[in-house]
Amino acid sequence: MASPPLCSFCHGRFTFSSSKTIHEVLLYLLLLSTFLGSLPNSVLGECKNPPVIFNFGDSNSDTGGLVAGLGYSINFPNGRTFFRRSTGRLSDGRLIIDFLCQSVDTTFLSPYLDSMGSTFLNGANFAIAGSLHFIGDAGFRNGLYVIDIGQNDLADSFAKNLSYKEVVKKIPSVILEIKYAVEDIYAQGGRKFWVHNTGPLGCLPQKLSTVQKAPDDLDPYGCISSYNDAARVFNEALLLLCEELRYEKKDATIVYVDVYTIKYDLIANSTKYGFSSPLMACCGFGGPPYNYDIRVTCGHPGHQVCDEDSKYVSWDGIHYTEAANSIIASKILSTDYSTPRIAFDYFCN
Repeated sequence: MASPPLCSFCHGRFTFSSSKTIHEVLLYLLLLSTFLGSLPNSVLGECKNPPVIFNFGDSNSDTGGLVAGLGYSINFPNGRTFFRRSTGRLSDGRLIIDFLCQSVDTTFLSPYLDSMGSTFLNGANFAIAGSLHFIGDAGFRNGLYVIDIGQNDLADSFAKNLSYKEVVKKIPSVILEIKYAVEDIYAQGGRKFWVHNTGPLGCLPQKLSTVQKAPDDLDPYGCISSYNDAARVFNEALLLLCEELRYEKKDATIVYVDVYTIKYDLIANSTKYGFSSPLMACCGFGGPPYNYDIRVTCGHPGHQVCDEDSKYVSWDGIHYTEAANSIIASKILSTDYSTPRIAFDYFCN
């Protein structure tokens, strides 16, 4: 199930509307924060001072923004594995951001647009849209800013039937927006950044089932080479940006995480991790090889879902299962894929 085109952020930009860019939104958020008082952080477990986490991402890290803010219906079996009910996450259970939060003994992030029943003391999830609530100036200054975007930008460009060269040509403008966003946060006192690169777009069952592809455009594992090549170009540019920002802002901590390699490894070596049919969605319609049909997506009438004890990489053709997210998160936390090799719990201070 893809994020619906109800807000432009669903296609990869941090915007209130199609006329505002990521850095305009973040500047707006941070300027507003100077007018609010600060609130103390909660203290949980071994991480005595869990970081206040602000997550900016797309539907892969949305913990309920589509439901809370836009009234979009995300039905069961979404959420069946861990929560035993639909929570607005596009997965059968926890997302990568959920596992990262648990690793530092903080509660799951509430979507900012969920205005009921949340204090936002541990941070907020701005996936889907951006705004501000009860986090004050100190909270923003001391916050950990998790940025996980890129997939929707590339997917949207390919969906517009742009050629590979045309898609790659648009990448610098997206990278520039990320640069402006980090600079805006930094200007307001933010010093802690955790940046994920984008995953192998060409391995998503949704793309494989809907894109007209020539046999020679598939890699040895059945993924669309041109889509993955574009993701790698994006990631190389993002890595260079992080290196540039790290050099310019020596008092900031900017960690770049190679999520692409982690996710691609799940596809290439799926049997090692106990996964079956790595290119087929657990929840969808149509059966092998991809079990994805844009007319019958997960949670909608007619969908088919795999047994709960089976292990799939893809949940609904676009988003990952909890089993996959758990492995991805554990590898992220290992620091083996981080530049520099700084642990996530380094931000417990």
